[in-house]
Amino acid sequence: MLEAGTPGQIVILNGAPRSGKSSIATIIQNTFEGVWMNLGVDRFKPMTPDRCQPGIGLRPGGERPDLEPLVVLLYHAMYEAIAVHSRLGLNVVVDVAHHDSYSVPRGILRSCARQLLGLPVWFVGVRCPLTLVMERRRATWGVSNDDGTVPAAVRLWQEAVHVPGIYDLEVDTAARSPEACAELIRRRIDQGPLPTAFQRLAALTVGEDRTSR
Repeated sequence: MLEAGTPGQIVILNGAPRSGKSSIATIIQNTFEGVWMNLGVDRFKPMTPDRCQPGIGLRPGGERPDLEPLVVLLYHAMYEAIAVHSRLGLNVVVDVAHHDSYSVPRGILRSCARQLLGLPVWFVGVRCPLTLVMERRRATWGVSNDDGTVPAAVRLWQEAVHVPGIYDLEVDTAARSPEACAELIRRRIDQGPLPTAFQRLAALTVGEDRTSR
């Protein structure tokens, strides 16, 4: 089941909350060949002390600058865990919502990409229109605006999470089911081309990682 000396594949699903990342991650873990460990925000947040919440789930907007140095450290710890799993031959699927809309730029994605250099990383953008995000928020938490408007925080997530927009593959969960999205990822891994997004992200200079492409 594990091939000694061969690093495990890493699939990082990046998108706004309620975009459908977790459903895709579960399908990958349960149906892809080999052993797939499911890491990411939903796994690391519960390990964080209450006084430091929301930890790596801190939303865009710079509203908690006191937490930001810890958020940087937590992201680095999570990516070190991802790297260790891969180097041991375990495949890893990660659901995350990267952004750099903090009180000051933190360059977290660029730094995390450098932590995984030399490992097979597939960076997948998970897109979902705001209308469907709002439907899922209502279904999950019963959260809605009576006037039908989209909360500023939700809109900011949608804008900030896909900057700079460098991916190996993008999927749209409004157009495809979680199963179909997972199958697209499977085919890309099996058929290529090889992933390059994290290499390109790691090579960005300060400032370039905050520009949409």
